Amino acid sequence: MATEKIILGIDPGTTVMGFGIIKVVNKQMHFVQMNELMLKKYDDPYIKLKLIFERTLELIDTYHPDEIAIEAPFYGKNVQSMLKLGRAQGVAMAAGLSRQVPITEYMPKKIKMSITGNGNASKEQVAKMLQSVLKLKTLPKNLDSTDGLAAAVCHFYNDGKVELGKSYTGWEAFIKQNPDKLR
Repeated sequence: MATEKIILGIDPGTTVMGFGIIKVVNKQMHFVQMNELMLKKYDDPYIKLKLIFERTLELIDTYHPDEIAIEAPFYGKNVQSMLKLGRAQGVAMAAGLSRQVPITEYMPKKIKMSITGNGNASKEQVAKMLQSVLKLKTLPKNLDSTDGLAAAVCHFYNDGKVELGKSYTGWEAFIKQNPDKLR
């Protein structure tokens, strides 16, 4: 009997949220979809967070992923950018947790390493490798959607190796693993 699993990959952002979906059948990856949620036209940061939450729920309700892989915010010098990214990631995670979908976070370097073998690869290199591996005819103009797809493919490559990212199966698991966030 065939085993199937659907993985939703998310590259969170407050300007663009990229996402990609793959289906795994008998340990073989198949491309399902990739796209992006464009948030540039909205000035209100809370509206952006609401839209990220709603779009993530819509993806979950449409594709019924078994697991979500999400890119963790990278550490940069701009604290405001990190705060915004963290909020976007948190809202996407909350949507997944509200539907009881297990979530695993991956650092950007880990995703790039899984896809290209180089943790410092460019977005273009990651996109080209995904195009080759998943036999995509064309690549999107913006590469945020391929970044979301890369998170899903990274999760596929790291199946069963949870120590590589943080995994949450629900609110209870999140709270147990993050007691410092309860204050």
